[in-house]
Amino acid sequence: MTDERATESTAFASPLRRVPLSELARRALLDGLLDGRWKPGDRIIERQVAEELGISHGPIREALRDLHAMQLVEAVPNKGVRVRELTPDYLVEVYPVRAALERLAGQLAVRRLAGDVSELEPHLELMQQAARDGDTGLQVHCAVEFHREIVRAAGNPVLLRQWEALAIELWTRLSLMWLRTELHENADDHIAIVDAFRRQDPYVGRLLELHVLEYAHQPTGMP
Repeated sequence: MTDERATESTAFASPLRRVPLSELARRALLDGLLDGRWKPGDRIIERQVAEELGISHGPIREALRDLHAMQLVEAVPNKGVRVRELTPDYLVEVYPVRAALERLAGQLAVRRLAGDVSELEPHLELMQQAARDGDTGLQVHCAVEFHREIVRAAGNPVLLRQWEALAIELWTRLSLMWLRTELHENADDHIAIVDAFRRQDPYVGRLLELHVLEYAHQPTGMP
């Protein structure tokens, strides 16, 4: 067994590394983007990342394919893989797609929740507290978790996968970093959504759609 394969076998044996190596690589690459290690235009060197993680090139390539599907990186002929430039236009294109998905999620979830908003309220409370504390990172996270809870409550795995593929939290954080956008403090905007689910409003899907579309014209806000 080569040293490289031995390293990978050890990684699989560790309780902390029971996830696929490609997922570990993906997390490392995403962390690097969020931590500012790589910025738009920077090259991600496959060999260097593989050496740092102590794994073979295969999982790194697979992780880079995932990032390419998320439109975070691009393969440049004779220049390798580079981080894509982020533009406000791309963010504007995402919102209508997300709005349509969340409208459907709301329509499905309102029947399944049957007025029980106990899973939504903690996210709302944390979001409001984060807004009061001025904790931008936590506010973004709580807002995305709030909407993820609704999509999950719809009970449709295909819908959830399509929604997750938009990488909403990641793009929001990167827009704050790379485009120097401002966080639109909309924590209280979510109160109406919780109330609509509580009273089992049949139009809650449309409410969610309008909530998301509000930001389609101002890509400087939080979803």
